[in-house]
Amino acid sequence: MAAAAPTLEWERELAAQGYQLVAGCDEVGRGSLAGPVSVGVVVIHADTAAELPGVKDSKLLRPLVREALVPAIADWAAAIAVGHASAQEIDDVGLVAALRLAGTRAMAQAATTLVPDFVILDGNQDWLSTPEQPALDLFAAAAQASAVPWRIQTRIKADMTCLSVAAASVLAKVERDGIMAGLAEQFPAYGWQANMGYGTAAHRTAIAELGPTDYHRKSWRLI
Repeated sequence: MAAAAPTLEWERELAAQGYQLVAGCDEVGRGSLAGPVSVGVVVIHADTAAELPGVKDSKLLRPLVREALVPAIADWAAAIAVGHASAQEIDDVGLVAALRLAGTRAMAQAATTLVPDFVILDGNQDWLSTPEQPALDLFAAAAQASAVPWRIQTRIKADMTCLSVAAASVLAKVERDGIMAGLAEQFPAYGWQANMGYGTAAHRTAIAELGPTDYHRKSWRLI
């Protein structure tokens, strides 16, 4: 049985609570061996946005369908953005910090158009917020909390149930896939145009035979 399409039910509940500008946020590329981790953000007017037919979690859509949805999402949303953190940055600071870096870049880009009141973050881990300061550094912790103008809440399977998050996942997936397809032209042996940098058998075999590129996450177990 096909999964139910995501709706604006929770976004509208948030609007009823006073959060008029709601952002859906999702990441792609977390489990890849190569390429960036990417974060999409879609900001909507939660009290007036209409449903957007056809949008689902990006993993459930064929590539051509995802690509065709991008202009519709851009027209539908009040603000959109995608941020990236490179393989080198993942190696340097770790995956969670790299997700935060990509998400911060996306949020900053979206905020040049519109600053959300509330951010729905897919999953059960808040990788977007800056970690709290130690208890001894109360002034720094308070300053940090006041610097963020939106509230963040995680929601498991939000990309399956919340339309704004599903739309964000589509934007992030299409942009990241485009990056990987471009890199595949420079490094055809790894098959990135098909595996998008994930750990397929053919990709791991190519790493074993040719070694990693500068776009591989060398701190990961590649083979």
